[in-house]
Parts: sequence; structure tokens; C-alpha cells
Amino acid sequence: MLVRQIALVRRGFTLIELIVVMAIVALLASIAAPRYFASVDRARANSLRASLQVMRGAIDHFVADKARYPESLQELVDARYLRQIPEDPLTSSVSTWLALAPPAELETAGQVFDVRSGKAGRAADGSLYAEW
Repeated sequence: MLVRQIALVRRGFTLIELIVVMAIVALLASIAAPRYFASVDRARANSLRASLQVMRGAIDHFVADKARYPESLQELVDARYLRQIPEDPLTSSVSTWLALAPPAELETAGQVFDVRSGKAGRAADGSLYAEW
């Protein structure tokens, strides 16, 4: 009976065992967290490139059909060249897109020649988001 009572008392973990386990978990988290955040940044950059490619394609189709540039991104949506204005993955907003006007030498109507992200800063490869 005494052996059974001793066995019941020793069933828990000691403080040192818990500290060792917590140290191992913290070490694994410190290794995994930077990789996770880097992959999230890469995913946002890839999503930005895809959104820019889709919007630029829609602008090109609009110009080919109407022989002028759109007045706004909303005009692309209204004319059904886009279903909706995509969210800028870096700023999480649809209102931060920068619409560039056509160069003066083109002498065409419209205000949206190209689209850029409104995010300031550099990508992982060192290029500026505003130059994509």
C-alpha cells in the first residue's frame, strides 16, 4: 500500500522538466518565426505582382477596344474589364493604388496609363515597390 501511495505522489512534472520543455519550445519558435514572416512577405510581393499584371492587362484591353486610356480604375470596373479593384496586398487597401497618367507624347485621352502600388519601401530583392 505504501508503494502505491508513493507512485501517486510522483506522477507530476518537476519544475526543471517544465523549464527544459519550455526552452526547447522557445528555441523551435525562434527558428520558425523568421521563416514564417519571410514567407508571408514573399507571398504579398507575389500577390502584388499578380494584381499589377491583371490591372495592366485590363488597361491594355481597354485601350485596344476604346482607343483611349481609362479615366480611373473604377472605369475599368464599370466597363467590366475588372470585376473589382483589387486590394493592394502591401497596404491592405483599394484606395492606395497610384494611377500614372499617359506621357505627353502619346497625346491620347484618359488618365490611367499605368498602375503602381502606394507602398513606400523596398522589396526583398532591393527594388522599390513604387517601380514595379
